[in-house]
Amino acid sequence: MNPTVRPATPADDAFLLATLGDAFGGTRMAVHGELLDARGDAAAIAWRDDRPIGLLTYRDDGTGGWEILALAAAEQRSGAGTALLAWIRDLARHRAVTRLWLITTNENVDALRFYQRRGFDLVALHRDAVTRARELKPSIPLEEDGIPLRHELELELRP
Repeated sequence: MNPTVRPATPADDAFLLATLGDAFGGTRMAVHGELLDARGDAAAIAWRDDRPIGLLTYRDDGTGGWEILALAAAEQRSGAGTALLAWIRDLARHRAVTRLWLITTNENVDALRFYQRRGFDLVALHRDAVTRARELKPSIPLEEDGIPLRHELELELRP
């Protein structure tokens, strides 16, 4: 059974905070030279069997696009990520949003594979952006799986 997706409500705050904490170490994220709240402007929750299994947060970028700030599944390989991306893509089309985009990091090969399989294109490499981001958020690890974390990768989808 595929997950269902709906906009988040205040009743989802505990799930949002816990899931962002597990996935990203909290709600503060350092990306493209600024410190952001990963909860964004809005969020959606994926559900299965009356329990939340994933979330997506996003914000309006002020140029006709939406930046996806966080996509996290409480249950890996549950279909939550795919369902959430389909939901935001449909919403973006309905609201005439011209671009969905996100930032991931150079060592996150699983995310790169996941997003490309769902139609996102790699459009920019922001060299040493993660190195600079450590000035804003020193807790960013230096490496993951033996790969140094240094660069931000920008991916986009035109709904």
